[in-house]
Amino acid sequence: MASKDAKWYVAHTYSGYENKVMADITKTVENRNMSDIIQDIKVPMEEVIEIKDNKKRIVERKIFPGYVMVKMIMTDESWYVVRNTRGVTSFVGPGSKPVPLTDEEVAALGMEKREVHLSYEVGDNVKIIDGPLEGFIGVVDEILYPSETVRVTVSMFGRETPVELKFGQVASLEK
Repeated sequence: MASKDAKWYVAHTYSGYENKVMADITKTVENRNMSDIIQDIKVPMEEVIEIKDNKKRIVERKIFPGYVMVKMIMTDESWYVVRNTRGVTSFVGPGSKPVPLTDEEVAALGMEKREVHLSYEVGDNVKIIDGPLEGFIGVVDEILYPSETVRVTVSMFGRETPVELKFGQVASLEK
């Protein structure tokens, strides 16, 4: 049942118990010295603007109420620790077999920060190498790391047109 690489699994919890479950698993991991097996626990949050009494406030809200993400190497012991934490009802997956998140799902959720090194920066001329504007040349206006997009101004039909593209859709002109 053991796998060499740690993967992200999703544990279902009672609603409102997410932070308590995260704290309890973290404490158990420290007490049992299991940080090499259970490596990370997260409750994905997002910042939202709440308007109350005509006042704007930025508040953090759980993206998936009732779920906790756990990065671990699946062993009988790690499964037991998470599954038997007070507040955890089950793992996400058929029956008692947890299914790990795919790399695409992990990237889409922003669970792991990865460093991105680009060959261009703001003000550079770039060539669009993918998508409907393939072949066009533009100037980088802004690089948006969280969404992995870049804003480029392209000259189309005699007009300057701003477009937003994924990092992989543009390449530096300097080779």
